[in-house]
Amino acid sequence: MTAAISVRNLDVVFGDKVDPALALLDQGKTRQEIIEASGSVVGVHNASIDVQQGEICVLMGLSGSGKSSLLRAVNGLNPISRGQVLVKDGDGHVDIGSCDANTLRRMRAQRVSMVFQKFALMPWLSVLDNVAYGLEMMGMGKAERHAKAMEQLEMVGLADWKDTLPSGLSGGMQQRVGLARAFAMDTDILLMDEPFSALDPLIRAQLQDELLELQRKVNKTILFVSHDLDEALKIGTNIAIMESARIIQHGKPEDIVMNPATPYVEDFVAHTNPLNVLAGRSLMTAAADLKKNNGESQICGEKGIWLSEDGKTAHMAGKNIPLQNCEARGGAIPATGTMAVTSPDISMRRAIEIRYATEQPVLLMENNQLVGVLTDHNFYHAMLGKHFSCGEAEMAS
Repeated sequence: MTAAISVRNLDVVFGDKVDPALALLDQGKTRQEIIEASGSVVGVHNASIDVQQGEICVLMGLSGSGKSSLLRAVNGLNPISRGQVLVKDGDGHVDIGSCDANTLRRMRAQRVSMVFQKFALMPWLSVLDNVAYGLEMMGMGKAERHAKAMEQLEMVGLADWKDTLPSGLSGGMQQRVGLARAFAMDTDILLMDEPFSALDPLIRAQLQDELLELQRKVNKTILFVSHDLDEALKIGTNIAIMESARIIQHGKPEDIVMNPATPYVEDFVAHTNPLNVLAGRSLMTAAADLKKNNGESQICGEKGIWLSEDGKTAHMAGKNIPLQNCEARGGAIPATGTMAVTSPDISMRRAIEIRYATEQPVLLMENNQLVGVLTDHNFYHAMLGKHFSCGEAEMAS
């Protein structure tokens, strides 16, 4: 894959004494020590991260951790004191920190759009004209920009509100207008600075779902700032957690939850619900680890369930158990007494629903081969998170 955004050893320092502050950084001084000595504030220190095309990368951290400072360096809104921010432009990349003013304006207009937390709508313009505003600034004619803006309003479900002023919309609807305005610019990269944090929980969850649905349609590269870990786990392809201006862990949501790199990250994930992020593959008992006998695999020793070598027949105490294919996402749940066969990428939450309905373990198949099984031990492990290994869960039961 090709990185749409490549941040390399980035330092962002706010204040009049940037060079002295950088020298103090190199000496290992803390942010507070640098403020006291130079009056300058370190927003980002030695950050390196690649955001691949088509992914949603979520920057996480407490207030003041540097996540918004890093985000705003990507489109040049914050100064790049040292290091590089490379943004894909055609077959190459533009260094935002060293490009000229004309190139920066072009990048903002054609390559990188931004969605703000406070909506940033112009109250005197209609919804349609708000969405079309960036296109107008680019010199696009009225008929063409309105047509393009209407396409985006239809995509976010606000076509019937095109003539309304922002004051006539709810907060969630105003944020949809902001999304439509960003999408109307047809840039490949979206920067989203806590866009849903000002909304109530129900509207926020709805907009998260809508963003994921829109992303499936338009496949943008999104750098998303959030202070809500559940939000990050829900929408993030990858998550970067920041502390004191540094990126301290960057990886897949499952890796963040299961393998926190520092006590700070461990505290972050301690109260999250692992069922919202863990997949069957991460907690299954691998097929290779199952007890074998006469070419069969023991699926559940407690119940005495065995599976044939070809994975097509299961039996318990001499009686066959019907197998039923089941979609990993959505669809009908098999009936009680049957054994579900599904993908190892199934979410643990759905797998538990299936286990509850069927009262049987869940078989995980890939390329017509058994790759693992989810039994009650695995489900206990999911609910307990990282506090027990599967082996420990079995001993505890």
